[in-house]
Amino acid sequence: MSSTRNIAVISVAIVVVFSLTARAYTEEVNTAELVNNPQKAALNWMMNCQGCHGVDAEGSPNGAPPMPGVVGKFLQVDGGREYLARVPGVAISPIPDDELADLLNWMLLRFACDDLPADFKSYGTAEISALRSDVLITQAASERARLLAILSTPDAKREALVKNTNNKTPVQNCGGAHGS
Repeated sequence: MSSTRNIAVISVAIVVVFSLTARAYTEEVNTAELVNNPQKAALNWMMNCQGCHGVDAEGSPNGAPPMPGVVGKFLQVDGGREYLARVPGVAISPIPDDELADLLNWMLLRFACDDLPADFKSYGTAEISALRSDVLITQAASERARLLAILSTPDAKREALVKNTNNKTPVQNCGGAHGS
């Protein structure tokens, strides 16, 4: 009887810790009405992404790539938005489409606010549903390399390839760990 009670107490403690951590994650990010349920998005990050990408999305050696300073820039390049929803860790995750849209929006606001284009449009359920049906199983690394190559071209050439990121609106002033 006491082991059942101990398991129950430990289970409640875990739920409380995850809830408080999710709340802390969301309090430092102004979701600017782009995330329907920021606490659920933060919880999904912790349960499905953080294990490989790390608490602050810095990545892992020979594993998940770092996000800060990179992930938001993909939205500045044609094909980058689609790439983020088609990488295997996203596309085949067990998270429902609506929660996955929230997670991607939350992640971009939390780890890439300063790099979001001025015309950033949040991911929606229908868009995620369509994109994740075409998983980049073997092409993820080459597509990432292609996008990073475009982003690293000299400014004169890149101007035609990269979307406008100037004149950010208040929506992009999202604060957080890597915000303004």
